[in-house]
Amino acid sequence: MDLTAHQSAILPEDAERATLIARIHDPESKGPVVVALRGDELADLTHHTATVADLLDRPGAAEFARLAPAARTWSADAVLAATLAGRRDVPHYLAPCDLQVLKACGVTFVRSMIERVIEERAAGDPARAAAVRERVREVIGGHIGDLVPGSAEAARAKEVLIAEGLWSQYLEVGIGPDAEVFTKAPVLSAVGVGADIGIWSRSTWNNPEPELVLAVDAKGRAVGATLGNDVNLRDVEGRSALLLGKAKDNNASTSIGPFIRLFDEHFTVDDARDLDISLTITGTDGFTLESVSSLREISRDPLDLVSQAMGRLHQYPDGIMLFTGTMFAPTQDRDAPGQGFTHHLGDVVRISSPRLGTLVNTVAHSEQAPPWTFGVRALMSNLAARGLL
Repeated sequence: MDLTAHQSAILPEDAERATLIARIHDPESKGPVVVALRGDELADLTHHTATVADLLDRPGAAEFARLAPAARTWSADAVLAATLAGRRDVPHYLAPCDLQVLKACGVTFVRSMIERVIEERAAGDPARAAAVRERVREVIGGHIGDLVPGSAEAARAKEVLIAEGLWSQYLEVGIGPDAEVFTKAPVLSAVGVGADIGIWSRSTWNNPEPELVLAVDAKGRAVGATLGNDVNLRDVEGRSALLLGKAKDNNASTSIGPFIRLFDEHFTVDDARDLDISLTITGTDGFTLESVSSLREISRDPLDLVSQAMGRLHQYPDGIMLFTGTMFAPTQDRDAPGQGFTHHLGDVVRISSPRLGTLVNTVAHSEQAPPWTFGVRALMSNLAARGLL
């Protein structure tokens, strides 16, 4: 994988001030360990807090992560090197979340909203996408980007689009009162930094979705943030929105990490609202793609998305990890003119933000990626055997 094994390669630029927590797999314990990054070391906090979900629910979670006595430590460089080398016989990084439900919001940026309309109109056929894209933009133009979802102006725009024959379920959640919120993947199924990221072998039109992911505690409070890749199979979802489960929830199709940065005096929700998230794709064929998404262009405030995902109506006693959507909609041609971008096996996908670090994964077929075998029962059994429950 194209990434140095030095820890600085995945750290935020202000790592010395950041409160960063993660999970690693420890072969000696035969299970996961909750850790906090302290300088060059990963400090084991598991004897205080058996799960990340427990840690996030603690009052003063950031101070606890910084100051709680560590049972033992590991070299952060050594753990990253093992992770990138694919070694599983020594400590290596996992996704930094555990018992939280993996939720996602879609169509929260205008650019991606328009591309979803195009997918639907093209019925998952990339060859038809260019013509549909031109027609949609003739009608929509740039004006829709100024709409406040759920407003009277948005309702009037809906009437115009219906009259033009261009209304779509994606426009409904993009400018209507209710955000799209769905369950992205099962609890504990996310992969972390250095892992393979999976696409269905039958998919011929797909892309990464670089996103801000909010860590939300059991009371519905956003207490931290990280990066995520909400992999999307455009041809599958484009055929029918009822295929969303097959487009989104596949083995290794959810990547989160490398750390959860807890909100504290140095990094707040307002800082998260101001993030730029960059994406770099490097193919074994020499293809490269670079893009930047700005959270400043999101149509719905991240905390509004949290409130729509979790509350009296939707309750999650172990918290959630909430993907907040992406403005990335790749139209750069890769294989043939007019067909846009799609992944090739072996693509290295790097998602970065100066305040959150770098999440890097390599594209593989979901069927061939390492199988997910460590579920909730395995976690509970392991923690019980270690005397942590």
